[in-house]
Amino acid sequence: MLQAIGLTSTRRRKHPPAVDDLTFEARAGQVTVLLGSSGAGKTTALRLVLGLEAGRGFTYFRGNPLHRIANPACEVGALLGDVPGHPARTARGQLRMLSAAVGVPASRADELLDVVGLAGLAQEPLGRLSLGMDRRLGLASALLGDPQTLVLDDPVRGLSPRDRSWLFALLRAHAAQGGTVLCTLREPKEAARIADRVVTLHEGRLLADQEAAEFSRTRLRPRVAVRTPHAARLSAVLAREARAERRSVEVVAVGGGALAVFGSSCAEVGETAFRHGVLVHRLTDEVGDTPPAPEPEPQPQSGPVAGTSPAPGPAPPVPSPASRALAPALPETSAPSATSAPPATPVPHPSLVPARTPTPALTSTPASTVTPTPTPTDSATPAAVPRAPRPVRSPRWPLRYEVRRLLGVRTCPLIALAAVAASLALCLALARTGATALKPHTVAAWPGFLPLPPAAFGAGLIGALSFGEEFRHPALASARGTVPRRLGLLLAKLGVTAAAAVTLAALVVAVDVQALRLAFGPELVALPSDWPALAAGWGALCVGCAWSGLLAAGVFRVTAAGVAAVLAVPVVVAPLAHKVLVVPAVRSIVGLPGRLRELAWVELPQEADRWLIAAMRLPAQPVGVALVLSLVALICAYVFTGLRRRAFW
Repeated sequence: MLQAIGLTSTRRRKHPPAVDDLTFEARAGQVTVLLGSSGAGKTTALRLVLGLEAGRGFTYFRGNPLHRIANPACEVGALLGDVPGHPARTARGQLRMLSAAVGVPASRADELLDVVGLAGLAQEPLGRLSLGMDRRLGLASALLGDPQTLVLDDPVRGLSPRDRSWLFALLRAHAAQGGTVLCTLREPKEAARIADRVVTLHEGRLLADQEAAEFSRTRLRPRVAVRTPHAARLSAVLAREARAERRSVEVVAVGGGALAVFGSSCAEVGETAFRHGVLVHRLTDEVGDTPPAPEPEPQPQSGPVAGTSPAPGPAPPVPSPASRALAPALPETSAPSATSAPPATPVPHPSLVPARTPTPALTSTPASTVTPTPTPTDSATPAAVPRAPRPVRSPRWPLRYEVRRLLGVRTCPLIALAAVAASLALCLALARTGATALKPHTVAAWPGFLPLPPAAFGAGLIGALSFGEEFRHPALASARGTVPRRLGLLLAKLGVTAAAAVTLAALVVAVDVQALRLAFGPELVALPSDWPALAAGWGALCVGCAWSGLLAAGVFRVTAAGVAAVLAVPVVVAPLAHKVLVVPAVRSIVGLPGRLRELAWVELPQEADRWLIAAMRLPAQPVGVALVLSLVALICAYVFTGLRRRAFW
């Protein structure tokens, strides 16, 4: 069960809030539809429900706010727009990556692909999927954690009638298993076809909160909208003539001189007004969800057209229907889902949504009297209490998520291949023009005119893409309860990018050494005596560049910022560090390993002295000093901005 109390969006300059004091509830076992025209505030209301937009009010999922739920993805599944994934990632890769974020086995992705009818398109890139297939994949993403509540924003927009029937059947099956479905729609006929309860919005405020049968009776009937300064007189005349002619005509006074006439036409109402000399300012045919436009009054009258509560505010509790009241009124509702659905249309939904057993939150209190769990702030007016969305959690399995994200597209392998190819070409060119003895810069393919070797730049680009793709293609937005700025995901990204950078550095050295042996003979390639220090420095350079790109992209939310930070290390930071920090030493640190050995409690091997000296030489290099300074500054900036800033999708 979902309860929204006093939802109000942040007021923009010189504009009213998109959602103003909205209160409604979506009950378990029912499909609740937020209905309204474009700009009515439906999408903003869903974002407020999910905590994705700042505002005021409260939202409870089975009595608990979303930020207090241990694993939100297992409580609510959301689909807001298209699938926000990398266009080159396959459908199976997208679901497997999100499975790690949600914390479910990878086999769950294959099950859902079969359920939504995408098993044959599992290897198809997201960028090639049609709108209907993309919507099916979005539903599979929302259902990964087997959530109790589904929140969907206009899920049938742009779909064919066949796909609409399939989608409606899936939502009805989820509700039949005891789940809660909340979705937005624009067409009243579609709302009447699928909904158990319809909440109508108009300009961000609650216009009506009705059961499906009441909605079909009052909102879907054609009517004549009349505005006249003599509303009472015209209403009496129309009722008298209808009785005389034995016609079923219903006249409802909406307020502000407006009438809604059911069972008549514009011609008949106009002729009646002309015969009796009644002045008419407006006379139009209306059907569907077009609400009459009454002028503001202190106490507007209520009627079938205006719904149960024209004034915005909490809707009165209505008992849950024992059966779907709309089925007798719309017998054709179930026919399309049985005849026009695709092969997987029968929707083996019991396998998708296991049979739900009643929980205490759903059975301890009757549906008509369910209230949110009391909190210290419940005594105050809900709309007056600031509603600050809290930062949500990291993926459940961040390391597995990051590995699948990195290897799910061919971008990183192509970057590594380009770095190896460029390093090989530069290495051979330097070896031909260099001396007979092999130099470390030759193996690293680092000529003096380049600020960084290709391998280090490639590692920095891979690191920049790690965070850049999260904000360019926010796949974690589909997994409710995750955001790419959390500490757990940061540690996973640091570990995975470091492993990728070390692998790229080792691969470049191995390829260059083998190429030099083939081209110039094995006598040119001799292992130097200080190879541990050289290897440590080479690996530290690549890892430092990768981390610089990663942290800068995380701070500024764009890949280009990460690439700029990588290039700024040797071009800008290194010269400044060399001028400011690198000064001639008055005293030498020779003998430091021996003094440390005297202080150590355990006997260290002699080989440890070489590794200690190598580690001490790294910060003494200009690029090493620049990398250390850049990483410290980026870590501080990330902690200041990334971990405390809220991320809204």
